[in-house]
Amino acid sequence: MMQLSHYPAAIAQAAQRANEIDSQLMAVQHQINRFEGNADRVAAFEIDLKNDAQRKARRFEVLLVNQEYQKAIDTQIRLTIDKANAIGHLEYLRNQFSVAKLEARLAIAQQLSDLESRELVGL
Repeated sequence: MMQLSHYPAAIAQAAQRANEIDSQLMAVQHQINRFEGNADRVAAFEIDLKNDAQRKARRFEVLLVNQEYQKAIDTQIRLTIDKANAIGHLEYLRNQFSVAKLEARLAIAQQLSDLESRELVGL
């Protein structure tokens, strides 16, 4: 367990890490949206496609062969897991900090109680 004074910096660092991952996630989501928009455009302007089901199937085909899209999806999955782990670590630090503060308060209360007991006994 770390010293009480070290927790605020560790918590801030963990929060910053979660925010950085969230920023990366937003960038990947933007990239995915561009790929999906391009696939929608391709499917929308193909004259041979007669209905929405055919357009959806064509969109799926366009995305399926796009290696960059597949990499972006994999990255999104990895970053989502990383973010969940970072938030879990942040909450763990916050909880440890709360426990450490309570333990410090308990130690102070016990010291005060011991001091009062000695004064009552006359030591």
